[in-house]
Amino acid sequence: MRHLVFAALLLAGCVPQQPSGPSGRSLFEANCAACHGAAGRGDGPAAAGLPKAPADLSRIAARRGGAFPMAEVMSTINGYFRPDDSVMPHFGVVDEISGGAKVMLDTGDGIASPVPEGLVALADYLKTLQRP
Repeated sequence: MRHLVFAALLLAGCVPQQPSGPSGRSLFEANCAACHGAAGRGDGPAAAGLPKAPADLSRIAARRGGAFPMAEVMSTINGYFRPDDSVMPHFGVVDEISGGAKVMLDTGDGIASPVPEGLVALADYLKTLQRP
């Protein structure tokens, strides 16, 4: 049965592809953990030297009634949606880290848009760090 499903996907040109860029975890460890900590709780080794405490990324969904706001998270990471007083650097380079690879993503509005693969991977990883 599994072979029939794969054959049907292959014929339709819809073979699922594995992400080609770095994993969300590796992006987080390289770009976020120094300030936000390994578990995303805002307690990284560089946090003490910042003028404003880093956000607790493990409580994003809890602060929004349990829903993880994927589009808002990606916008914050990329620098589009962020308060002016934020000390977080802009990570628009996530596109470069992904090698320019894009994936089509519908963030809930019914419209699929091309988004940097690394940005999606990083936001997906943050979703796994959520706690009540």
